[in-house]
Amino acid sequence: MTGGLLVAGTTSDAGKSVLTAGICRWLHRRGVKVAPFKAQNMSNNSAVVLGPDGRGGEIGRAQAMQAAACGLAPDLRFNPVLLKPGSDLASQVVLLGQAVDTITAGTFRTLRPRLAETAYAALTELRSEYDVVICEGAGSPAEINLRDGDYVNMGLARQARLPTIVVGDIDRGGVFAAMFGTLALLDPADQALIAGFVVNKFRGDLGLLAPGLAMLGQLTGRPTYGVLPWALDLWLDAEDSLAYGRVLGRPAAPRGTEWLDVAVLRLPRISNATDVEALATEPGVRVRLTVEPAELAAADLVVLPGSKSTVADLAWLRETGLADAVTAHVAAGRPVLGICGGYQMLARAIHDPVESRQGTVPGLGLLPIEITFDRRKTVRPAVGSVDSDVPVHGYEIHHGYVSTADPHLTPLLRYTDGADEGAMHGVVHGTHWHGTFESDEFRRWFLTRVARLAGRTGFQVAPDTSFAAARERNLDLLGDLVEEHLDTDALWRLIEDRAPTDLPFVPPGAPRR
Repeated sequence: MTGGLLVAGTTSDAGKSVLTAGICRWLHRRGVKVAPFKAQNMSNNSAVVLGPDGRGGEIGRAQAMQAAACGLAPDLRFNPVLLKPGSDLASQVVLLGQAVDTITAGTFRTLRPRLAETAYAALTELRSEYDVVICEGAGSPAEINLRDGDYVNMGLARQARLPTIVVGDIDRGGVFAAMFGTLALLDPADQALIAGFVVNKFRGDLGLLAPGLAMLGQLTGRPTYGVLPWALDLWLDAEDSLAYGRVLGRPAAPRGTEWLDVAVLRLPRISNATDVEALATEPGVRVRLTVEPAELAAADLVVLPGSKSTVADLAWLRETGLADAVTAHVAAGRPVLGICGGYQMLARAIHDPVESRQGTVPGLGLLPIEITFDRRKTVRPAVGSVDSDVPVHGYEIHHGYVSTADPHLTPLLRYTDGADEGAMHGVVHGTHWHGTFESDEFRRWFLTRVARLAGRTGFQVAPDTSFAAARERNLDLLGDLVEEHLDTDALWRLIEDRAPTDLPFVPPGAPRR
């Protein structure tokens, strides 16, 4: 068989990514050869994938997570179009893994036919190779100002004849209006593919919700396939840093007598915020995102994460007082870590004729290096070690590189070929590598070093924490939620047989364009 399904949502962050992953894991456990797909993603959280030509390319982090749910290695075709916002008005376009252009809302229209063609071709290939492809939409299909030229929501569903379910986040409130309104703002041909609904993040008495679900069914002629409960443990691989609460995850009690407090700066254009998630899986490590300078004073470790706009986010640090707070943290002898764009901000100077086009700007001056931006983008997996015998792996995504460095500077990491990477300078650390903390031995080494520098002599790392196992538990939990709380028999019929042909039209429909 060749089956498919589109998971659409009433809003961004309604639960499309996790529901798609959960359905993928449920099907994978049934022995179905299944793959994920998202025609276009807009996110600065990306994963590096090796393409068929051996070059590194980027896809959305969520699609890499969904691939793992399917038991697959990531594939560039799982997310053929990735838009990486560099500002409120411009985004870098990554097409089948490679950066090809920077666009604004106006210029996007001219490029959109090429992007749609690439996305449709990628889905066609995947459907020829897999039994089932579970597709994720973007935003909401009822964004009526964007329906012309759409190729990720109902445009994709129409092109590929995909039955569609709409997920709504009840925790936000107004879920019935959102689900009904999403359907009622679509034209008849689009509505004909909307087969039903899923409610996400419910907590409370299901009996109180049941009458509303019945009324929604009467109003729309469509069933609700199930109600997913609020699950506190679902926080790994978040699509967007804004989905995080102030504290990541559910910190377990420390193995020793002291906690380790980690403050991560929530940059306006933060990228690959998932880098710090592995730290939050460690017992006794409290990881929080913050924009408050005062909160840095109490932290044991301050992390400057990646950024899609290094110079602009550096200016924001100065405007908000966070730059001074970071400098004061270092002056007090407490450790700091910069990752990718955050590493670049720690430099003495940044020479950027490419991303910000501001030329030379002063960095924070906490590392004796200078950064120069190149039009060529480095996108590749990275493997190496620290202290010669502690293995570490990660990946690189950056335009900037270290153009000048103090020859006596101690590297943080070394590639397998012996080349130096990153820096350690007193309590200041930096690297261009993302994802290093997923390496269990390196994470323990780094946290042990941080605890010593911060004077937390009572902190002890846990010798048995496995980030890979934590991720697998997360994916299995998603599969369990789908199996236990959704009508999987009805979902399977939908995947296998497409949307019913007798679904009623719900007025008023889409406005005339």
